[in-house]
Amino acid sequence: MESSIWEGVVVGASGGSIAGITVYLTQYLHQKLRDFFEMRRINTWLKENSTGGKWRTTRTIASWTNLPEDRVNYLCSKSKIIKLSTGENEGMWAHRETVNLTDC
Repeated sequence: MESSIWEGVVVGASGGSIAGITVYLTQYLHQKLRDFFEMRRINTWLKENSTGGKWRTTRTIASWTNLPEDRVNYLCSKSKIIKLSTGENEGMWAHRETVNLTDC
């Protein structure tokens, strides 16, 4: 009798652990895919619209990509190909390939 109880406990604990890990991995994958697709949308728009040394505000990027400003700030700060201006145009973003980095 006792062995069947312990078997039930082990099976229940194993099932719960597997379910928890599956939920965590699904959420993690969803977040990474969402970041990837939204980052690609921002990169594409910014590359097309920051040519000629133009810097773009977070609000402008958010408006054209239909993303919240906080999300745009977060994604732009994570990107290695988007540059934050620290000079005269503080708080503005540009694609690294389209601006002269000495002018930031």
